[in-house]
Amino acid sequence: MKIGKQSQPYQAICTSNPETIIVRGHDLVKDFVGSISFTDYTWLLVAGSLPDEKQRRMLDATLVAIAEHGLVPSVQAARMTLAASPEAVQGAVAAGLLGCGSVILGASESAGAFFRDVRQESEANGSSTEAAAEKLLRRYREDKKPVPGYGHPLHKGHDPRAERLLEIARDLGLAGIHCEIAKTVEKLIPDIIGKSLVMNVSSAIPCVLLDAGYPLLALKGVPLLARTAGLIGHLLEEQTRPIGFIMSHAAAGAIDYDGPAPEGFVANEN
Repeated sequence: MKIGKQSQPYQAICTSNPETIIVRGHDLVKDFVGSISFTDYTWLLVAGSLPDEKQRRMLDATLVAIAEHGLVPSVQAARMTLAASPEAVQGAVAAGLLGCGSVILGASESAGAFFRDVRQESEANGSSTEAAAEKLLRRYREDKKPVPGYGHPLHKGHDPRAERLLEIARDLGLAGIHCEIAKTVEKLIPDIIGKSLVMNVSSAIPCVLLDAGYPLLALKGVPLLARTAGLIGHLLEEQTRPIGFIMSHAAAGAIDYDGPAPEGFVANEN
């Protein structure tokens, strides 16, 4: 039974024989091991060709910007998973990654798709990027959809990570149409949405990477790859300075029970 569109049994990423491992047409050992950075290798695996210096620096900057952000829910999930199952570091990493979605860490892909839609709207109708962005923002408002990549619970005035990534893109000469769209959207949001929402790192990552030539469909992988490193750091610390059960205990103390109970019952989970 055929499922999906592919009709030919081929892939073009990796093959091998007893002597040689080929990755994207290159000899892994002779060409890459000890010769290129992991950032170079990531771009090659995803995009199919090695990045130039500007592309490497831009991807590297985005990975550094998003790898760590404290005890966010995905990190808490990973640390508490390890506390409950200390033999399964891989399970704890997976738990943390499964906690990365549209609210935490996963908005880069949807923000990138939004920027693409604005660009295509502008190109299709011969309108300015501002007019195209305004049209799509009004549609988002009518549909009561959040604008992906804008607003942050902590960084209200500006997200310093976003500003730095845009600065790097400008310094490298990579900032183009997607960075222009991202800033235009930020400017239009107060009048159209009704409140000020600044660019956060999840809109900065896609605009600078799309302008650098990174594939849209692989954008979600950038924060996932970066945050994996952060999770491993947290899980090492969890093994040496465990706080997983402290967090669990704190949650029990912070959240009160308001369901039915027998008369005279007094909760005391401590």
